[in-house]
Amino acid sequence: MSKPGGRDRRPGERGDLLDPRCPTRQLLDRVGTKWTSMTVKVLAEEAPGEVRFTELRRRIPGISQKMLSVTLQSLVRDGLVARRVEPTVPPAVHYRLSGLGLSLEIPLAALRVWAETHMSEIDHNNQLADESLPT
Repeated sequence: MSKPGGRDRRPGERGDLLDPRCPTRQLLDRVGTKWTSMTVKVLAEEAPGEVRFTELRRRIPGISQKMLSVTLQSLVRDGLVARRVEPTVPPAVHYRLSGLGLSLEIPLAALRVWAETHMSEIDHNNQLADESLPT
């Protein structure tokens, strides 16, 4: 059993999602966002190549500069994305998926396919639920 925060877990040891103290919950919060999924998708399409920040922002419709920056900082911190800065003015910043990040693309891609496949059914169920609400 890990201590609160789960910091005593050894590398390679699995977490326990149902344990309220397990850091797996925070990890799922980070990797389960739409922005993370889209960012990983774009970077996976270029793997093993790199993508510049401005190109990432162009290819992810609706993401703000701040949200992309926050998303990339989190992915870099977790070791899912590698960041390279060219010492130019202004600096050119490049991103690529690490091996760990590439392994995340497989389950995220499956989740995206599931969502795209079932979205009309989910929309229909939501519409039926909304129609059954008392007015």
